[in-house]
Amino acid sequence: MLEYVLVSFLKNSLACVAVVSMVTLAPQPVFAETIYQAMAKAYENNPDLNAARAGLRATDEGVALAKSGYRPFIGAEATTAVVNTEGRVAKSASIGVSITQTLFDGFQTRNNVRAAEAAVFAGRENLRGTEIDILLATVQAYANVNRDNQIVVYRKQNIAFLQEQFSAARARFDVGESTRTDVSLAEAQLAGAKASLTAAVAQAKSSAAVYAQIVGSMPKNLKPVPLPGKLLPASLDTAVAQGTREHPAVLAALFGVDAAGYKVKSEEGAFLPGVTVSGSVAEADGGVSTSQIQAKLTVPLYQGGAASAQVRQAKEQLGQQRILVDSARRSIEQSVVSSWTQMEAARATIEANRAQLSAANLALNGVVEERRVGQRTTLDVLNAQQTVLNAKEAISQSERNAIVASFSVLASTGKLTIDQLGLQVANYRPEVHYEATKDRWYGLRTVDGR
Repeated sequence: MLEYVLVSFLKNSLACVAVVSMVTLAPQPVFAETIYQAMAKAYENNPDLNAARAGLRATDEGVALAKSGYRPFIGAEATTAVVNTEGRVAKSASIGVSITQTLFDGFQTRNNVRAAEAAVFAGRENLRGTEIDILLATVQAYANVNRDNQIVVYRKQNIAFLQEQFSAARARFDVGESTRTDVSLAEAQLAGAKASLTAAVAQAKSSAAVYAQIVGSMPKNLKPVPLPGKLLPASLDTAVAQGTREHPAVLAALFGVDAAGYKVKSEEGAFLPGVTVSGSVAEADGGVSTSQIQAKLTVPLYQGGAASAQVRQAKEQLGQQRILVDSARRSIEQSVVSSWTQMEAARATIEANRAQLSAANLALNGVVEERRVGQRTTLDVLNAQQTVLNAKEAISQSERNAIVASFSVLASTGKLTIDQLGLQVANYRPEVHYEATKDRWYGLRTVDGR
């Protein structure tokens, strides 16, 4: 009985060890990067996007700059003088502080602040547009890498098939069942396939380099890309309406109109009177102190025509901005229609190419069988194989086009954002920097301590 127990224990122990060994030695799944993970990495690391964010932070400072018109100007003065009058030397020195405060400037400061705020809002929309462009560029790079890698696989398979045909043709030639022409045709086709593979590998490496430039890392084990069907608008008309209403380019142009309108009002303020108050305190040698305060009213009568020209210039710039709104809407409409039609065409092409591939495979199998009984030639087999290869590569290209076109529709409607896509990445919020810097009275360091 004890012997039986020991034997059972050893068997179970060995079985457990075997299972653990199998689990340990089994191939582990290789990490694959999805297109959404790639977009998240590009959102965090792309230098062009980070540069655009830095540019917007610089634009934020325009509000603080405009608000300086509300604040006093304070200066300290120190003077010393030596006067020689017929040999008599008199020395004097004084120190003092002066303050100047604008009370009214024709509403120029108020309108300058509003114009600067509108410029910030326009900058935020431009930044959002840059984010959309980077995310779409990531999609294009991702789809290109997938397409090119798949084409490399197809061309390697083609070389393997042609190598078999070349070997078979040479074997038949050795036994007198084929001619030297058949062997040469197979050899030529094989050599051409190897050259095509070299070109495909070079293209795949080039696409990978573009991917690394945008995303920040080389592509590894990219997954197939599902079409974003749930995110797409229901119809072309809906997509056009969304794009012309919500795309960042349109919204930025509208904020540009606001900024230009406030600029006109600011320039018109140069014709209104201005009021300033200034005061100073000074102490001279001997402890003599003087102080003064004065109010100054300035009524502009004629500025040489400069103020009038600036108003006219600002009005023309306002008209230009209004035209740019129409231009932005037309551009977005064209982009939406173009990407939508390309998406529909690519989807239809995929189905047609798949039907072509199915028929081409059947034809190839038939030609191979007919060649075995002498009804077809080696050239017929090679041509049929080339048709199969062309159909496979056409599917890869049309699938890539469908992916890019679908995400282009989202980009054209302003929906290709991290919130809409649900990307797992920290959202950059430009309003945080704006709120921290818009009312600063002093300080040379930026908000992040530089």
